[in-house]
Amino acid sequence: MSRIKTTFDALAAQRKKGLIPFMTAGDPDPARTVEFMHALAAGGADVIELGVPFSDPMADGPVIQQSSERALAKGVTLKSVLADVKRFRETDNTTPVVLMGYANPIERMGTEAFAVAAQEAGVDGVLVVDYLPQECGEFAARMKTAGIDPIFLLAPTSTEARIAAVGRMASGYVYYVSLKGVTGAATLDVESVARKIPAIKAHVPLPVGVGFGIRDAQSAAAVAAVSDAVVIGSRIVQLLEATPPQDAVRVLTEFIAGIRAAIDA
Repeated sequence: MSRIKTTFDALAAQRKKGLIPFMTAGDPDPARTVEFMHALAAGGADVIELGVPFSDPMADGPVIQQSSERALAKGVTLKSVLADVKRFRETDNTTPVVLMGYANPIERMGTEAFAVAAQEAGVDGVLVVDYLPQECGEFAARMKTAGIDPIFLLAPTSTEARIAAVGRMASGYVYYVSLKGVTGAATLDVESVARKIPAIKAHVPLPVGVGFGIRDAQSAAAVAAVSDAVVIGSRIVQLLEATPPQDAVRVLTEFIAGIRAAIDA
């Protein structure tokens, strides 16, 4: 059983919702990525989404785009991200780690080589924004063979056919994009999310995490009330960028703990 399934099964048994923070690997300091991952776990993260920097992150808004640019300028690569996951696993063998990014770095490495390297590093899931379910059956099968969950995005515009296709192929959880637009947008319509979740659940027998537009404890709690998990990313990237290095771990841990408390309440 995958770490992701184990985690969500435990949450369901406790009648709790999941917290899935996102951070860009290598930003603001490549040497501290693993340290920050541990801070997320210490604050109460159930799953960590680790962004693989890419030069053209088309689904992301300015905040995450700029974090990718900073990380790339400091030499962060897919191989170095996998090395970070491997180091994280030396002292945390329970918190699931999902790599989130784009197809190009994986294609350059080769999907077979990537599957082997990701499995060896201890990756639990992969969300590739530009791998559409109808086009990546072979990749998803390769991931599952390696014990890695292929995770897919769904959006307010997703058709019933698209949702059904994701339901047949995905494992772990699915990521519902709460709004039309890119990461970091400020508008969040919880009622519209609540209306869409049942349509997803009708075809997808997996937990549904909701992200985009979640910035604080209040919005996280509202989304948790209608979903299985909350994904929060741009706000974390901003927090790390704005916080003095000596305070980063404390501030990050406290922020995640605050979101955790709001979700649990």
